[in-house]
Amino acid sequence: MSAALKSLFKQPLLAARLAARTSRALPSAVRHNSSAVGDTITVREALNQAMDEEMERDESVWILGEEVAQYNGAYKVSKGLLDKYGPRRVVDTPITEMGFAGIAVGAAFHGTKPICEFMTFNFAMQAIDQIINSGAKTHYMSGGFAKCPIVFRGPNGAAAGVAAQHSQDYASWYGQIPGLKVVSPYDAEDAKGLMKAAIRDPNPVIVLENELMYGVSFPATTNMSSKDFVVPFGKAKIMREGTDITIATYSRPVAFALEAAELLAKEGISAEVINLRSIRPLDLPALIKSVKKTNHLMTVEQGFPQFGMGSEISAQIMESEAFDYLDAPVCRITGADVPMPYAQNLEALALPDTEVIYKQAKRVLNIE
Repeated sequence: MSAALKSLFKQPLLAARLAARTSRALPSAVRHNSSAVGDTITVREALNQAMDEEMERDESVWILGEEVAQYNGAYKVSKGLLDKYGPRRVVDTPITEMGFAGIAVGAAFHGTKPICEFMTFNFAMQAIDQIINSGAKTHYMSGGFAKCPIVFRGPNGAAAGVAAQHSQDYASWYGQIPGLKVVSPYDAEDAKGLMKAAIRDPNPVIVLENELMYGVSFPATTNMSSKDFVVPFGKAKIMREGTDITIATYSRPVAFALEAAELLAKEGISAEVINLRSIRPLDLPALIKSVKKTNHLMTVEQGFPQFGMGSEISAQIMESEAFDYLDAPVCRITGADVPMPYAQNLEALALPDTEVIYKQAKRVLNIE
């Protein structure tokens, strides 16, 4: 690899992406879950169930976005909802994110509960003024008079072969904004529980999904069968308990972290994997508790290294009592500090995977 290309991959740890790579996480890795009742359900089906149940429960809930109705959604997440609830509650929009996001925010101010789908959160940049300056701030600026019960949802982060303008992770962008709640599901249980909680919440909620996870199947848990099942905001989930190092992540990289934890276990290293689920509010107590046990912390995200989720978690841990329990600096694993390449080989180098997490965990623990 040329020196010029190597220079694109900056610290923290990005040089590690130039090492030998493994393929994307195996299907078995994304099936690690608990409380299974035997059947499986895809993330897509879980999201669909959540919206269906909440639309049935509350007539003020409705959906709008590009192709959500007649086409059943770009990723078929809204499949069947037009037939069941009709065109007044499942509304196709023109290709104008600023326009239909503004309509949705205005409708929320008037007491309805819109679910505003963006075909990708990259396109939501066209609507960011409506989301932040209108949706997130008006409740505060009106002295609590104007409420905005709205859900903005859609795929976020890297997919496959969609290059720089369709691959960005917006967790840290929206996670900075007072007035927003931000969640990012990993598995089907997360998807259903967080979506139902988002729809019921009286505030604007950003639901950051992942395109490559829509078709992945997970065990259907007993909790999911209840129509009142919700996943509370601000509560992380321990996917795998461990004693040597904490790996905190969200969305699709949870699968890579679980795979890496399995590889580490074969060498006698016990990794605790935390699925953050909630970006804002962040479950800092869960992270502090884990760090006090393992004395090591690694964060994993697909976003850029500067001012990202790992940076925020590192700062909060440093400012908390957990800092005194660390035996090594916090390690941030991130995407490369470049716009996402289109070429498949460069795209693979630009994203963290199982191999990177595995190798960096051993480095943090000073194990060759």
